[in-house]
Amino acid sequence: MDLLKEKKSPLSISAVDLFCGVGGLKYGLQQAGIDVVAGLDIDETCKYPFEENNPSEENNKSKFISKDICKFTGAELSELYPEDNIKLLVGCAPCQPFSAQTRKNKNRSSDERWSLLDEFGRLIEEVKPELIAFENVPLIRKETIFTDFTKKLRSLGYYFDSKLIVYCPDYGVPQKRRRLVLLASIWGEVELIPKRHSNSPEDGLLPFRTVKNAIGDLPKIDDGQEYEHDQLHRSRKLSDINKRRIKQSKPGRTWKDWDEELRLPCHKKDSGKGYTTVYGRMEWNDLAPTITTQFNNLGSGRFGHPEQHRALSLREGALLQTFPEGYKFIEPDSPITVGRIAAYIGNAVPVDLAKIIGESIRKHVRENVNE
Repeated sequence: MDLLKEKKSPLSISAVDLFCGVGGLKYGLQQAGIDVVAGLDIDETCKYPFEENNPSEENNKSKFISKDICKFTGAELSELYPEDNIKLLVGCAPCQPFSAQTRKNKNRSSDERWSLLDEFGRLIEEVKPELIAFENVPLIRKETIFTDFTKKLRSLGYYFDSKLIVYCPDYGVPQKRRRLVLLASIWGEVELIPKRHSNSPEDGLLPFRTVKNAIGDLPKIDDGQEYEHDQLHRSRKLSDINKRRIKQSKPGRTWKDWDEELRLPCHKKDSGKGYTTVYGRMEWNDLAPTITTQFNNLGSGRFGHPEQHRALSLREGALLQTFPEGYKFIEPDSPITVGRIAAYIGNAVPVDLAKIIGESIRKHVRENVNE
């Protein structure tokens, strides 16, 4: 690794995106001026959106590789990088095994996704890229698998802050979302660029982006309806009782506003009284909750539209994840599989957070690497 530190590298950075999904991280990195040469994901249906969406015509089409990371070798990975460029390896392993919702599950370590971080570490050890970026839920810090991962990075000579928790609204993401971001380098710790948004006018920064900023201009639709000019601006049909529930729901409030007859059996038990966000409405001038893979389901969180009697549409979820409005998730004229597209969107790294990661990495390289 000492030899790597002495290497005189050009400022051109090339990235490979492991667990790439539909390309939210790739898109943001490209916006920041980083060339993402390839992405790897076991879900081959992600190929079209990953390859098709680029911030500008100047971005070369990234290559999508449908393969299990466990069967992907360091030699195969090395071949993807252009010669003489700085190598950046990014990997946002599925976060579900480490989330608060699954933390009480004693068998969660048997989830096949649990060991994917080890595979990421294996490829780092085999290829030794100069730069690494990793994003996941903050709770992963409490897991042995993450501790082992950071020990491996240190043993390989990387510098990083393993406790860097990012509050996404600080960087323009209109969600109450906190993520662990680990940025590692052979040249020293990578500092995240200063935040750009604040909830306090005295800071002199831009205000937080709100739900209204993100989705307030979209055309009105009813539950179960699709907007004629955008097939992703569609919402799920509500049952009669859920329609009655959302009509009695007030923005930012809870199911306690409902008539007694509309309450669920769990709401009447002590164990269920704490779940106040389900079936709730968002507020126009507030942040959205964290967008999950179930954001289009009214009963999965505070995913009710602020004033229309329905849950979020697919397009609204994508915009709250800071995908651009024209982002292509499926091929033209393809049938819509609502659950799949909601999973695409909810699993993605918010594009604006990805851009901040890319800008931070580029700043680090400019300040630490000789041309």
